[in-house]
Amino acid sequence: MKREVQILIILAGIIISLVASANPKANIEWQETSIDFGEVVYKKPVTAEFTFKNQGLIPLLINDVKSSCGCTVANFPKQPVVSGEEGKILVTFDAESEGQFSKTIMVYSNAEGGMIQLYIKGIVIK
Repeated sequence: MKREVQILIILAGIIISLVASANPKANIEWQETSIDFGEVVYKKPVTAEFTFKNQGLIPLLINDVKSSCGCTVANFPKQPVVSGEEGKILVTFDAESEGQFSKTIMVYSNAEGGMIQLYIKGIVIK
């Protein structure tokens, strides 16, 4: 009887481990994570398009997208992106000063890792 209890406990542990490790995640595959605008004209907004594909087993939910500056605004899908489908995040930069710039865009989702950073850069000229 004692041996049977030990075997049941071991089996329960194995089953719990398998269930915990089988927690499927969305998985984002990006075409690119950094875009160089080159020269950008002062006060003429430019938009970068970041394309991604959900390679995971469950729908991808983008919870929020935040930029490192108020001069950068992002538009992102509000609806789930199903497995195998593509989506886009559009990032618009409106130059408020001359010179080089580098901005970070944080994408928060239910994908593996939870957060990824995208980057835009360039040089603002008049």
